[in-house]
Amino acid sequence: MRASENPASATGRRVAGWVSGGAAGFAHGFAGGVRWPDHRIEKVQRRALWTLVTTQSLGGLGITIGIAVAAILAEDILGSPDLAGLAMTMQVLGAAVASMLLAHLMGKRGRRPGLALGYLLGATGALLCVVAGVVDSFATLLVGATLLGFTAAANAQSRYAATDLAKPERRASSLSLVVWATTVGAVAGPNLVGVAGGVARGLDLPPLTGAFLFALVGMLASAVIIAVFLRPDPLLVAREAAVDVGARTVVLTGTTWSRVIEVVRTRVHVASGVAALALAHAVMVAVMVMTPLHMHHGGAELEIIGVVISAHVLGMFAFAPLVGWAADRLGRVPVIMSGAAVLFGSLAMSGTSPAGASWQIGGGLFLLGLGWSMCTVAASTLLSEAAPIDSRTDVQGAADLVMGLVAAAAGAAAGLVMGMLGFVALNVFAALLVTGIVTASEFARRAPGGRFTPDGEPLAL
Repeated sequence: MRASENPASATGRRVAGWVSGGAAGFAHGFAGGVRWPDHRIEKVQRRALWTLVTTQSLGGLGITIGIAVAAILAEDILGSPDLAGLAMTMQVLGAAVASMLLAHLMGKRGRRPGLALGYLLGATGALLCVVAGVVDSFATLLVGATLLGFTAAANAQSRYAATDLAKPERRASSLSLVVWATTVGAVAGPNLVGVAGGVARGLDLPPLTGAFLFALVGMLASAVIIAVFLRPDPLLVAREAAVDVGARTVVLTGTTWSRVIEVVRTRVHVASGVAALALAHAVMVAVMVMTPLHMHHGGAELEIIGVVISAHVLGMFAFAPLVGWAADRLGRVPVIMSGAAVLFGSLAMSGTSPAGASWQIGGGLFLLGLGWSMCTVAASTLLSEAAPIDSRTDVQGAADLVMGLVAAAAGAAAGLVMGMLGFVALNVFAALLVTGIVTASEFARRAPGGRFTPDGEPLAL
């Protein structure tokens, strides 16, 4: 620093460099303004992070408690289980489409309106599910389930919001903390179904609608918290800091998809991150949805099946902060590769497990969740920091859209594979998908800038 230079000016230029998103911005950070010095950036980041953690917990509670009873309510309305699975399918597809729509809104208006709208539409969906239970309307239930997907999409997009103002050496840790917050809802949600049923009875409503009443309250609370506390908007602050230092301003042209395709085509780390994210999710969904059936065929009791699924959820979320720490210290690509290795191990254990209850299936499902966590946290961070700030939200939305569609296809294929060839063949099929994760991470490793170092700079320009 020059002798006559104001220390605040130096720190302002330095922090504006790392929030601007790339090598050029990092360089310009040493010649820019001071509207967002580092102490202000850090304050906004802390506020945003804890706001996102809170809403993630509440939104996750609403989603998981709804998932626990959606199929049962559908069967109760229809009087048959034949189409009961459509409620969950519509929620998954709704989340996939909502990811792109909400991300597009965030790109134009910031994180706050996009996340708040996602929670509000999800709350509307929960209300429609209550109405569906009262009037016995399956069509209304499907519409409600589709809108519930908007809250699932908002929860997913929250992890990206955590990285908007995070320093390069803290990006994965910040993202992983928001992922970890999902544990609260994932654990508490299913355990509140009984209480919610009692509340519904007290209101002269069908007991199964109580879960959606709780979901409605959680989602509305999330929307209010986002609207009140996610200020200043972290994405808008990041963009202002980039402008302050003279980072190039790009006039966006073409359609959203054309811009996303161009970024994926020209940036190997983005393409690798999207591929690893989608394939890891597909592996997890394909095996997880068929495991209860595999155990049931062997005579496992529902309580034991619940314990195994709980172990799987524990692996998915509970260790996310540790995974984020590793991704920040060791690099994004090494953690993705390690996650692929854990997924291979999980498939070997679950694929060789006998039907029914066994230690292999419990251990395999736990490792399946852990491997998913490692790939998801590291790949989400990689694609976020590798995408240019001007189109970053579009890339993030497209990544979650692809992730949801690929996982839905894998879930459908899983039923066919298991029905025709059995559970072992299903795990072999999933292992083939894991080889795609390994391939994607190898491309990222060989590309320029493939190893992130804490004292280096972000990848994106």
